[in-house]
Amino acid sequence: MINGYDRMKNWLWIIGLFFVLSLHAEDGHRLWLRMERNAVPADVRLVEGTRRTDILDIASRELKDFWKGEGRVLLCVSKGGATRDGFTIRKKGQDMELSSASDRGVLYAAYDLLRRQQTGDLLSDGAVVTEMPSYDIRILNHWDNPDGTVERGYAGRSIWRWDELPETVSPLYEEYARANASVGINAVVLNNVNAKPQMLSTGMLRKVAVIADVLRPYGIRTYLSVNFASPKALGELPTADPLDADVQRWWKKKTKEIYCLIPDFGGFLVKANSEGEPGPQDYGRTHADGANMLAGILAPHGGVVMWRAFVYQASSLDRACQAYEEFMPFDGQFHENVIVQVKNGPIDFQPREPFSPLFGAMQHTQVMPEFQITQEYLGQSIHTVFLPTMWKACLDAETYRDGGGTVAEVTQHRVGIHSRSAMAGVANIGDVVNWTGSDMAQANWYAFGRLCWNTDLSVAQIAEEFLKQTFSTDEHFVEPVRQLLLRSWDTAVSYMMPLGLHHIFAFGHHYGPEPWCAPPNTRPDWLPKYYHRADSIGIGFDRTVRGSKAVLQYHEPLATLYGNLETCPEEYLLWFHHVPWEYVMRNGLTLWDNLCYIYNSGVEDAWEFVDFWQKARPYIDSERYERLLKRFERQAKDAEWWRDACLLYFQRYSRRSIPADCLPPVHKLEDLMKFKLHIDNYTVADMDNLP
Repeated sequence: MINGYDRMKNWLWIIGLFFVLSLHAEDGHRLWLRMERNAVPADVRLVEGTRRTDILDIASRELKDFWKGEGRVLLCVSKGGATRDGFTIRKKGQDMELSSASDRGVLYAAYDLLRRQQTGDLLSDGAVVTEMPSYDIRILNHWDNPDGTVERGYAGRSIWRWDELPETVSPLYEEYARANASVGINAVVLNNVNAKPQMLSTGMLRKVAVIADVLRPYGIRTYLSVNFASPKALGELPTADPLDADVQRWWKKKTKEIYCLIPDFGGFLVKANSEGEPGPQDYGRTHADGANMLAGILAPHGGVVMWRAFVYQASSLDRACQAYEEFMPFDGQFHENVIVQVKNGPIDFQPREPFSPLFGAMQHTQVMPEFQITQEYLGQSIHTVFLPTMWKACLDAETYRDGGGTVAEVTQHRVGIHSRSAMAGVANIGDVVNWTGSDMAQANWYAFGRLCWNTDLSVAQIAEEFLKQTFSTDEHFVEPVRQLLLRSWDTAVSYMMPLGLHHIFAFGHHYGPEPWCAPPNTRPDWLPKYYHRADSIGIGFDRTVRGSKAVLQYHEPLATLYGNLETCPEEYLLWFHHVPWEYVMRNGLTLWDNLCYIYNSGVEDAWEFVDFWQKARPYIDSERYERLLKRFERQAKDAEWWRDACLLYFQRYSRRSIPADCLPPVHKLEDLMKFKLHIDNYTVADMDNLP
């Protein structure tokens, strides 16, 4: 018989065991950096003539803690080494030599060596590996606000704790810097492109300087988004006219203040005259006038201006045309340290878009791609969508500009005039424990860094690297889940907006479908009907020479290819054409039937992903398995929501039956049209409130 004392001991033992297990519960915080620390430090040395720096100290520490090789690791900074952050790794017997022309390059070499160790990609004796980054500036854009909120953020609040700075420095800052450096990211914009003037106040700049001090030893430079009207808001000037002498003096003084606090400050990101943000056009000036004024002030300090081309007005005939129309007249007029930052597609990070014509058109101006890592339009932190598949489709697209070149080539150094190249990604990072809201969404942060570093990497290789480092090296896990990731973008497009449909999301939060959305007193280009244009004849936006003429912004042969209904790639069909419902597709099906089958296949694939993930259960921890299983199941239900909403709504126009061999809808259109998701940054706990 157990007495009270023994019973208490048993309970204490159980409670203690639970506490120990909870300490080791897999929360996803370690991302892809899951190396086991060495009991005895590895033998890491600086070669003679290499001076010790903070960056080299970090490289040395990482290797001492985690490198398992038997020989020495020699770190060398040499003028004869690779440049532009590039590096060389040589295996000499048991020893490894990591060399570069910069200490940053040595740090990247250290992380490359540890990545190879984690993934089993070990070097043989005598092997030499040389790597050179595709872009000079590999930059994350945070859309974080001073109040701690994150615009289009789905992973909690901002990691920048402005209310605690500068006195209290969160350990998250260094963990964040380490994660970025491990994939080659070397620049960060700390705040939202919809910038608040207060970001340039002296008090905020002192806080920014503290963050910059933490990022610097990891080779990361700090940038800020700026509000073009800051001289009026902070300087009490009557104008922000870029050609006004007092305005120029204000910016010059403020820039000097920034560089006194942050000597390696990178520069400004500017969103101007877009969605109500102030800009030079408010004063009858041009984008070039505004960008060049700031560029001239930054130039003596080595800073750059990244001027966003995301502009549109309600009066435009076609929103897809406006960036080209506004920026092309000034091609060649921007200063050398201005880079025009262009979203991958002509609209706004849609699930599938053709590449922006500005990449091929602006041949005398530095242009950089901007991708969205946070999944604003692709299921946010709920759906698994591996985005490098989409990014590669853009980067690998041939522009047919004079001299030729893919988007990757014309934005790097291999083609054209560029003296400084850059690629930006809108971050999906917040203060939740696993950083991104979903353990699988970490893959897109990882992949962005790897593609910035090397645009020639295959999506399959990036997926395999991520899975092996983050979850398991067991091939029974890696291969099926890799296939899931590789299919995930096409699947999401199929159940959301196939055949070139775009921007038919629910108003505001952009999570679910709402092709019928038409709130009163709303500008037309914020509404789905502006884009899908469904009627009794057909569906799609006519951007041919008979419509908005957007096809003419592309070089030949693309203009003719896209503009001809018979030759247009079917994935862009409804992007460029208003197509009759009875139009016969290349597979012999009518447009309507084909649309039905594609939506249905997207749903079937989403449910297959659930099955894939259930089979992965034996190979990973239960915590991440259960978290992701809940999301995969929600994704499949959402796919049904998307299919039913779109097909039942468009059926009102087509007046055709859904094919009998398609699964019948599980919802009624009337129920779907009544449903409203009122919150933007909802969490996984809110998923059960969806239809």
